[in-house]
Amino acid sequence: MGTQRVLDHQSAQRRRHSPELLLLLLNQSSHIVCALALAHQYQRACISPATDPMSDGCCKCCFSFIVTLCLTALFMWLAYRTDKPTCSIEKFYLPALNRSLVSPDNVTIFMDLRLKNNNKETGVNYDPINVTVGSFNDSSGHSVWQGTIPGFYQGHQKKATKKVSVAAVRVNLTDVVATNESAVFRVDLQTQVRFKIMFWRTKRHRLAVRANVTVNELGAKNTKKGIKLKSDAVQIGIEHGKVGIFFGVLAFGFLNFW
Repeated sequence: MGTQRVLDHQSAQRRRHSPELLLLLLNQSSHIVCALALAHQYQRACISPATDPMSDGCCKCCFSFIVTLCLTALFMWLAYRTDKPTCSIEKFYLPALNRSLVSPDNVTIFMDLRLKNNNKETGVNYDPINVTVGSFNDSSGHSVWQGTIPGFYQGHQKKATKKVSVAAVRVNLTDVVATNESAVFRVDLQTQVRFKIMFWRTKRHRLAVRANVTVNELGAKNTKKGIKLKSDAVQIGIEHGKVGIFFGVLAFGFLNFW
């Protein structure tokens, strides 16, 4: 009788605690399911961050920053790119060829050279400018004149007219003075320039240009318009090459991103 009562009591205790155990198991299972779901979500974010809205927004922000930086660099290049100065002969006079003079014995050439800095935001430092003149009428090449313009600084988009007296090194007036035709001279200008960009200066760049000048019977050039000196060599700008590389890299980045 006593044993039966003990068994009935234990059975009642199990029936009373069964719902509590079931609720406890369900609660623990829900925590486990939530933990597994969070782990799966974290794994997906690590493997493919582009599917996560936050990661996608971060990638777009980074890409926008890179594009803005590239465009800023492009605009800076357009504003501070360097072009070599242009030179022109505004005046050319050789008194020895002026037939209106009684005794034209002065063989010095007097010239006005105009130098123009076309850069929008860049100054130019000129080294001493060497001017050499030769005569096409002297087939032997013995007639040579040389002169120098002191170095100077020129601001952006500025013009400067420099007077120079080109002294005769050796002259053969018999060949230079033409009686039935105009005298033709070749003017060579050589120097080195440095560009001033904001607070720093670039390395030296060689500037070598030339032009032919035809002189009339008064010993002056036969045109009122300035004669532009040009380079014989075909120069390919290094900066233009850099821009091509820049756009190539930018296009490659676009293709990889999309």
